[in-house]
Amino acid sequence: MIQKFADWLVYGLLGLEASTTFGEALNFFFYDMIKILILLFFISVIMGIINAYFPIDRLRNYLSSRKLYGMQYFFAALFGAITPFCSCSSIPLFIGFVKGGIPLGVTFAYLITSPLVNEVAVAMFIGTFGLRVTLIYVISGVLLGMIGGFVLGKMKLEPYLTDWVKQLQQHSSSESGTWEQENTPFVQRLPMIVREAWGIVRGVLLYIVVGIGIGAFMHGYVPEGFFEQYMAEDNWWAVPLSVILAVPMYANAAGIVPVIEVFVAKGIPIGTALAFMMAVVGLSLPEATLLKKVMTWRLIGIFFGLITLFIVLLGYLYNIVL
Repeated sequence: MIQKFADWLVYGLLGLEASTTFGEALNFFFYDMIKILILLFFISVIMGIINAYFPIDRLRNYLSSRKLYGMQYFFAALFGAITPFCSCSSIPLFIGFVKGGIPLGVTFAYLITSPLVNEVAVAMFIGTFGLRVTLIYVISGVLLGMIGGFVLGKMKLEPYLTDWVKQLQQHSSSESGTWEQENTPFVQRLPMIVREAWGIVRGVLLYIVVGIGIGAFMHGYVPEGFFEQYMAEDNWWAVPLSVILAVPMYANAAGIVPVIEVFVAKGIPIGTALAFMMAVVGLSLPEATLLKKVMTWRLIGIFFGLITLFIVLLGYLYNIVL
């Protein structure tokens, strides 16, 4: 329905041609912006309900417990793998986790894995590259989330969250205890939850518009064959260059799999192509723009830098074993 509305708006109401670069870019912009705004609002409502009714203090203490021996990172990465979100639509859940006081490293494990691995991408991977490549990709994607989350958690990066997020945390903690004591009926709580969800949407609206605008520009104006000419080179810097070239792009895992199939068919090493895919879905510039509302630039730089290093290393490993 969203795609049909975007088609009607751009090609019908505005009268642009689907074959034009500007028309394609504008269609992508409206489709993705509407989709992410709807996801952001409803996920924020769901997280508000969870924060209101679920014993978030108990969950926070459980996920912070050393008795789990690191399994909390596995649970977060696994949850990321089964949620069908792209990098930008994963951020509402990330905000909800941080707002609820879930350890930052655990939330990073979710944020890393969610765009990389989902059931649609897995099904397409099996049909395109076979079971062996799919299993290696899925396992490495979950491990990337676990290890990345663990390392980032050990770096004690909470001070580099923005003041907006810190205020959300304080507001959430002060209200959760009040709600638990009052035993307020759900019907009476729902308007407050919806208002908070809308407040989150308004808080990140500008970042969504800018981020999706960047993605739409890259989607429409990057010339065909631009990436293949740099990625096909058989030299040591092909993998890191592919990752750098991928960062300005924006797509979900399911949308980029057919592109990767074309890359491999044109002779690009599969490890280089998969590293490019991981960077597109997990390190996009629109995602960084959205994260700016949640993190300082220093934290975004640390997050992107570490995950970039891991993806480059995985690209070299893929080229060896696949």
